[in-house]
Amino acid sequence: MNIGTRSKVKELIKKGQVSVDGKVICKPEQHIDETRAKITCMGREYVYRPYVYYMMNKPAGVITATTDERERTVLDLLKEQLKVRFGEEGAGVPLRDIFPVGRLDKDTVGLLLLTNDGALAHNLLSPSKHVAKQYFVRTDMNVTNEQERNLESGVMIGQNEKTRPAQVILKGENECYITITEGKYHQIKRMFHAVGNKVIYLKRMSMGSLVLDETLAEGQIRELTPKEVTDLCSRI
Repeated sequence: MNIGTRSKVKELIKKGQVSVDGKVICKPEQHIDETRAKITCMGREYVYRPYVYYMMNKPAGVITATTDERERTVLDLLKEQLKVRFGEEGAGVPLRDIFPVGRLDKDTVGLLLLTNDGALAHNLLSPSKHVAKQYFVRTDMNVTNEQERNLESGVMIGQNEKTRPAQVILKGENECYITITEGKYHQIKRMFHAVGNKVIYLKRMSMGSLVLDETLAEGQIRELTPKEVTDLCSRI
């Protein structure tokens, strides 16, 4: 739970800094049921959670990756926020196990799920599941009715590469919401390019049942609620 190395934890135990169900323990080899035992270390209670789920309103300029030698990543952003909230030890979660589900381009903003739940991530990204993802799009030119019809019918974005039908909701002359059920490389941008338009702003609004919390400013992160996790896992 990110408390420390095995040797550091042994030292804490020997110093009487760890208690189980209210009783101080002094033997590192003591066995416990981590799903039921109440563990306190240095005065702070730790609850074992095999999986964690974070919603990020991804800002522009940050890449969707776990590590990068040159660019700031979404994992860097998560670590920074957890450090501010919980101190050096983070939130008691091995951050090395957390990864972003799917990818948003460096200049794309909006909903991004970060988790260590590999099974959920697989289901959300599996082409066979056709999980719906909605985006808000602002374009360089007006979105015409013909462009709307073409996008909804599916367009060729490469040789022998046609998109599945999309749902388009026009919000203004050059703004719309578009919902797709696949995740091809740069798909939204390539779709609008295929109909003779150019995306100048892109924001993901939802993924499956998970909807971006509009109270989160760009760059902010919060944990998913139990209901959000249940809905996300049960509807795939």
